[in-house]
Formats: sequence, structure tokens, C-alpha cells
Amino acid sequence: MLKEFKDFAMRGNVVDMAVGIVIGGAFGKIVSSFVADILMPPIGKLMGGVDFGALYVNLTDTAYDSLAAAEEAGAAVIKYGSFINVVIDFIIIAFAIFLVVKAMNSAKKEEPAAEPTTKKCPRCRMEIPLDATRCAHCTTDV
Repeated sequence: MLKEFKDFAMRGNVVDMAVGIVIGGAFGKIVSSFVADILMPPIGKLMGGVDFGALYVNLTDTAYDSLAAAEEAGAAVIKYGSFINVVIDFIIIAFAIFLVVKAMNSAKKEEPAAEPTTKKCPRCRMEIPLDATRCAHCTTDV
């Protein structure tokens, strides 16, 4: 059983998938940092100094000065600013994956079409072997 598992794990597809998962996880962290630390602050500044990570809706009757204060008090909140950041993360990652898949598909060589092994009989239009001299269906010389 151990040998079977080793054979399974060492197949190219499994190793490729594992490498892809590790690289994808690291790429996700890079994109999250890019969105939270580089992309959103200027967008927030253009929108009047909004910190998207701190946007929330308080679901309790008590008013809080900030998201951190509401979370510290254990208040129920909807953190829609964090959700906006995650949606932007997803869009960037999905677009990057699209570009990678598109590049891989264009780099993949098209296999030439296989040579035909049959032809149609000129009389009955049935498929016959390419080197046939007489149609097996209608007995016409071809």
C-alpha cells in the first residue's frame, strides 16, 4: 500500500498540483497585501479619506467609535469594508489566473490532424478504406 501511495504521489499531476497550491497560496498573500496596503489607501483617499477595512454596520443599539471598539465589546457587526477588500482580491487573482491559463493555452502546440484512413465511395457515399479498389457496399470500382 505504501508503494501504491508513493507511485500516486510521485506522478507528475499530483506534484504539479501541490506546487501550484503552494505558489497559489503565496500569490494570494501577495495580492491581499497589494490590495490592503497599496491599492485601497489611495482609493480611500480619493473618496474622502475612507479606510475600507474599517467600514462596518453595527447591528446593536450601542454606538461605537470604531470597528475595533465594536469588536472588543463583542458587538455584532457586518464588516462590509473587509468584504470589499476580499472581492477586489478575488477579482485580481481570478484575472491573473485567467492570464496564466490563456498564456498556457496559446503556448500549447496544436497537434496536427490525423491522416485520413478512409474515403467515401463516389457512388454510394459509404466509408471505405483509403487503399480499396472496389466498394464493399455497392461493388463499384474506385
